[in-house]
Amino acid sequence: MDCGRGTPILELDDAHGNVYRCKHCRTHLALADDIVSKDFYCKDGKAYLFDKVVNVSVGEKEDRMMLTGMHTVSDIFCVRCAVILGWKYEVAFERTQKYKEGKFILSSRDQLLGPE
Repeated sequence: MDCGRGTPILELDDAHGNVYRCKHCRTHLALADDIVSKDFYCKDGKAYLFDKVVNVSVGEKEDRMMLTGMHTVSDIFCVRCAVILGWKYEVAFERTQKYKEGKFILSSRDQLLGPE
């Protein structure tokens, strides 16, 4: 997946900076409270690991070699405008990476704006 490329996709919304949304269509995607870690990276930059996201559709599963080893992942898309937002970790093959299973990556470079 080539995340972080092109027009910004995600931004932080609401007066308190608690809701992440799609920049293209303003659909709510996740709460700031559901961030597990901001120490993740995709091909083109930083990414955030979320415990829960909403208003996404999940693509086909595929195996990908990542910096932390082989994972089975599914791309995730905004349900309203269908832009690729990141991916869902389905299976982590390394024991130390099992905590990622069932969690979601949303790219932060160009797509995700954090609190100001």
